[in-house]
Amino acid sequence: MRADDIKKLIEKNLPNASATVEGEDGRHFSAIVISPEFSGKNRIQRQQMIHKTLGNHINDGTIHAISIKTFTPEEWQQRE
Repeated sequence: MRADDIKKLIEKNLPNASATVEGEDGRHFSAIVISPEFSGKNRIQRQQMIHKTLGNHINDGTIHAISIKTFTPEEWQQRE
């Protein structure tokens, strides 16, 4: 699986999300996901939302590991 495929899955399955995904070996990835859907959610709930967008790709080993950082648009703006 390519990083771009993961980006598309996240953005397709999580409304109003913007994702940046990196990973060169096809199995280990890192993602930054920005979505207003994260508002009021804790870190674990946000991670669960992203895992849900990836379906069985984690369970079947297609994605061996993914590091995820999540932000609301407001949190993202405060970082800059």
